[in-house]
Amino acid sequence: MSSPLTVKVRRVRTHAEPLPLPRYETAQAAGLDLRADIEGERVLGPLERMAVPTGLALALPPGYEGQVRPRSGLALRHGVTLLNAPGTVDADYRGEVQVVLVNLSNEPFTLRRGDRVAQLVVAAAPQAALVEVEVLEETPRGEGGFGSTGR
Repeated sequence: MSSPLTVKVRRVRTHAEPLPLPRYETAQAAGLDLRADIEGERVLGPLERMAVPTGLALALPPGYEGQVRPRSGLALRHGVTLLNAPGTVDADYRGEVQVVLVNLSNEPFTLRRGDRVAQLVVAAAPQAALVEVEVLEETPRGEGGFGSTGR
C-alpha cells in the first residue's frame, strides 16, 4: 500500500478548545468531515444561506483540488445542503475554507460550533490544454443533452 497524500493544514484562529482536525470517519471513507468553527450558535432560517467558516486553511499539493461536498445526513434530516456543490478549493488557495450552506427546509436550523457541515474530498485535478478545432469527432450520442439518454 502506498503512503497517504500529505496535505498541510493551518488553523486560522485560536480557541481554548480547538476543534479536531478533519478525519475520515471510516476506513473506506472518501471524504474528511469539515466542522463549523463559529462562536456559540447561528440560526439558518428557511431558504437562507450562510458562509460557514471551518477555521482551516490548506496547502494542497499541485495537481490536486479539495472538493467540498454536502453531508447526506444533514440534507436528509434537516434540508440543509451546500449551495455550490461541489465547491472547489484550488491547490494555490491559502485562505480559510468556508462552506456555503443553504436551508431548503421550512424550519429554522440551528448550527453549533463543531457541527460537521460538509465533506472534503481531495482529488487529482490535472490541468488540460484546450485545442481549438473546426469539427469534433462524431459519437453515437452526438449533441443529445438533458434527458436525451432516457429515464
